[in-house]
Amino acid sequence: MAIFLDENSRVIVQGMTGSEGTKHTRRMIQSGTNIVGGVTPGKGGSDVDGIPVFNSVAEAKAATQANVSVVFVPPRFAKAAVIEAIDAAIELCVVITEGIPVHDTASFYQYSVDKKTTRIIGPNCPGIISPGKSNAGITPGDITQPGRIGLVSKSGTLTYQMMYELRDIGFSTAVGIGGDPIVGTTHIDCLAAFEADPDTDAIVMIGEIGGDAEERAAAYIAANITKPVVGYVAGFTAPEGKTMGHAGAIVSGSAGTAQAKKEALEAVGVKVGKTPSETARLMREIMQNLGQS
Repeated sequence: MAIFLDENSRVIVQGMTGSEGTKHTRRMIQSGTNIVGGVTPGKGGSDVDGIPVFNSVAEAKAATQANVSVVFVPPRFAKAAVIEAIDAAIELCVVITEGIPVHDTASFYQYSVDKKTTRIIGPNCPGIISPGKSNAGITPGDITQPGRIGLVSKSGTLTYQMMYELRDIGFSTAVGIGGDPIVGTTHIDCLAAFEADPDTDAIVMIGEIGGDAEERAAAYIAANITKPVVGYVAGFTAPEGKTMGHAGAIVSGSAGTAQAKKEALEAVGVKVGKTPSETARLMREIMQNLGQS
């Protein structure tokens, strides 16, 4: 099992003929992803390494029965690309693009909510990987192995680090939800899915300063999650009022600080590491106690 993405996922790449799209298409294929087509308006009928390119998502879906799209489209075209995927009722749309205006993200996210057909992951994210099954995005496919840990993270690089540090134990699915102020899939969405997945035994949740997503996740964990959760919050040394790395990572007064998030998580029984490596060690201890390492 895995959440959102598995070996049966049929993936198209919007923007596959661009330099980033082509590069990461090849990397995803090396990870075992079943990429069945690409979409670039005006380039229908061409191909990338033998993979057919279509003019629209609707055409691609009709020809390939795709149910997942990965978006490598420049920010100014991203809103239209995501709406096109939603209109085609693609089940999962993974938006890698960074720098999308927040009002554009708000618009296509609300559109997805209204249509009720498409889950969005991202934007500004590394995507989602179910090791040994499928990889939709830019996550390195060779840094871990299949296992029984679920991972949800705002940070791409911390996703990679955690996957690598626990590579001997392995992951069911790792989801990079993105660090923008508005994201399509939240910590809570992933926590709920991991709780329901019989092949996920424990969960790592990586957050960062800014907003209240981690505090809301803590409340959800207290009410709904029975599996052990280990947390990490990036940004303990961040100065107040300054955006740090991600558009959503900004502290205002006491709201959104790493310390406040850490305390909220610990109050509901989540062990929180002070560093990524300590977080990995805490998870390793849990998996040893579960007989999984």
